Amino acid sequence: MEKAVEVKNLKKYFITRKKKFLKTIEKKEFKAVDGVSFDIYKGEIFGLLGPNGAGKTTTIKMITGLLRPTSGSVCVMNKDVDKKPLEALKSLGTVLAGDRSIYWKLTARENLEYFASLYGCNKSEGKKRAELIINRLGLSEKADELVEKFSTGMKQKVALGKALIPNAPVVLLDEPTLGLDPQSALNLREIIMDIKNEGRTVLLTTHYMEEADFLCDRIAIIDGGKIIALDTPENLKKSINEIKSIKIELNKVDNKLLEEIKTLDNIKNVISDYNSEKRNYTLTIHHTNGNTIIQKLLDCISKNKSQILNINVLEPSLEDVFIHLTGKSLRE
Repeated sequence: MEKAVEVKNLKKYFITRKKKFLKTIEKKEFKAVDGVSFDIYKGEIFGLLGPNGAGKTTTIKMITGLLRPTSGSVCVMNKDVDKKPLEALKSLGTVLAGDRSIYWKLTARENLEYFASLYGCNKSEGKKRAELIINRLGLSEKADELVEKFSTGMKQKVALGKALIPNAPVVLLDEPTLGLDPQSALNLREIIMDIKNEGRTVLLTTHYMEEADFLCDRIAIIDGGKIIALDTPENLKKSINEIKSIKIELNKVDNKLLEEIKTLDNIKNVISDYNSEKRNYTLTIHHTNGNTIIQKLLDCISKNKSQILNINVLEPSLEDVFIHLTGKSLRE
């Protein structure tokens, strides 16, 4: 298969200096990315998943040319990003999460027409491209309003429109559905599938495991600056078939309960998440023997005087794979 993106032994080290009285008294090397390698094939949706601090954002910035690597290389459509940045980046449309990459004092239409001109479109072609994308993203009703008045989700749509303007063969989408309502997120996922069906390549990062499972042909999981797993979603889930998952919703959870559960036989991981809307806790418990573990869990919870609101025994999901490999949830 032809490669659209090649990442080879990519490293990015940062030097931190501690100063006292204007003199450096301590210097440390921080390895943000430490030997990351992967290929993305033409026409596929490739997911890059990692918790905060895993090296995901640094990797993405090196792919887009925003950061120079300490060593290693990135090629986009056979063009080296470091040696031939302009040629490589002509093949890449990008949306970075939390990145103010559009102009808030312009309308959505003005933003898209402006970026079309930067990509070399003449005025007539720029207007056509902008109008096409406005209709595609459902921005028609607010196309001529200032972006500063838009919701976070609407701004994200304009940023996506900017990435689609050049009709690039490779599209990098960093958290594209962040801040979108469920319907808008669903529409955007359909657009991502359309991009793939057009024969283009997508590099996707997301915090939504169901989204990654549904969209991605292959997924790389990065943690501690290294790729720790890379395969199809289905194969990743099969890799932990011996691990089962129990989700228990409780009205309260404390450290004593968590520690007691962790000491039980056959327990692999225990993750606690607080739901501010429901005002309750969800325990995700990975184990290897559900037949004997359920009663022991119930005994621990009863002793802690916590109330069980809901309990589900589940087959492994992509989220379970992530927790099993990293020992933490993606949102930590």
